[in-house]
Amino acid sequence: MKSKFILLGALAFLAACNEQTVRKEGFGVHGIDVSHYQKKIDWRQVAAQDVHFAFVKASEGQSMQDTLFCKNWDAMQAAGILRGAYHFFRPGVPAALQARNFLSTVDLQHGDLPPVLDVEVADGYPVEHVAQGVKDWLALVEDAYKVKPIVYSNQKFYNQYLANQMSGYPVWVARYTSLWSPEIADGNAWSFWQYGNRGRLHGIAGDVDFNVFNGSLADLESLTICRPAPLLDWMPEPVQPLARPAASPMAAPSEPVAANP
Repeated sequence: MKSKFILLGALAFLAACNEQTVRKEGFGVHGIDVSHYQKKIDWRQVAAQDVHFAFVKASEGQSMQDTLFCKNWDAMQAAGILRGAYHFFRPGVPAALQARNFLSTVDLQHGDLPPVLDVEVADGYPVEHVAQGVKDWLALVEDAYKVKPIVYSNQKFYNQYLANQMSGYPVWVARYTSLWSPEIADGNAWSFWQYGNRGRLHGIAGDVDFNVFNGSLADLESLTICRPAPLLDWMPEPVQPLARPAASPMAAPSEPVAANP
């Protein structure tokens, strides 16, 4: 009997990963997340399809910036979509270097969504190292913008590496299924749910991640940055990269990337 349930769960997972993502009913606020993988996007067409918010990749690690970030960032605002930017976290790079990369790339403005830290790979590092680096980045960026960043991860990675350490931060969870909503181990309520990565919209050639917000449009707008310019208070000083610690023999292998890396 147990093996039958395991088989059914595996089949459901494979089905969710391979079938086209259909917009989820029962939610009033819908969004997407993108990177250079989506190439040229017609944001006015996207906005006309009841897409209320979008997150775009800005940076990764110490020095990488998404090649289409600036173009997407300006076009999202012009189309009237609530916009947010995310940084892809690399555990082997000091948090201060990664925070500086993000802060120097993104011009957050009044009315934008809070910054996002995308945490979905361990790169061979143990839980304690990953969690500490995440907390350091969050603290640096929160201090700079005076707003709590959003933490993104897939459900399994979050429960293994971040649960019980993200209190007070809005959580954005990837769980690709049409059957179950996210289940976070520490009992935190999720704010955003990425429920599929094969959505289709006019204005985007190819697949795109679909998301919903756990609340009303007014609730989402209340999360946006409400602060006059200049928003950025300071820039963290550069630091020397740390020596890579030995990976824990008990550390689990990294989860497959769930969003646009």
